[in-house]
Amino acid sequence: SSLGSMTFIKKLTASASATLSFVDGTDGVVLDDTYKEYVFTFNNMHPATNSASLTFNGSSDTGSNYNVTKTTTVFRAYHEQSGASSALGYRTSDDLAQSTNFQILNFEINNDNDSSGVGELKLFNPSSTTFVKHFIHTGNSVQSTYTRNDFVAGYFNTTSAVNSIRFQMSSGNIDSGDICLYGIA
Repeated sequence: SSLGSMTFIKKLTASASATLSFVDGTDGVVLDDTYKEYVFTFNNMHPATNSASLTFNGSSDTGSNYNVTKTTTVFRAYHEQSGASSALGYRTSDDLAQSTNFQILNFEINNDNDSSGVGELKLFNPSSTTFVKHFIHTGNSVQSTYTRNDFVAGYFNTTSAVNSIRFQMSSGNIDSGDICLYGIA
């Protein structure tokens, strides 16, 4: 967890939503130099489409385009409910290397009613016009009879300010769930 106090900024609740976007200066969203660290928390993210993944991307033009170049690394731990299989491993195929694609955060969440994804995404100094912007995600999700702990880290490779973040499923809508944004003082 972060050092310093958390200041609540905004909560977005999905209801058959194609996207959830936090745009600096819009609807009370602050995503600028007010804080050097921001935290997004995910609660019960549930896809409309089976086996869809929660993804995100950034914008440096206040949400006109979500296509900031990023480099990431991904690993995962999983355990099957019967105890028959478990593993911890690097996910080479889920890394991005200088890509503008959306990055997967919570992988392959089922759309049945006992499945959802949760997690936390930390974004560091997004308004810097000197340095790249680092991020770290830890999340947990359910697919079939597996619980999976997903770890994603990387950076937006831009010296422009990143002033908007968008979340969406890899396929279909976000059926339900909420994302809260906090600033860390």
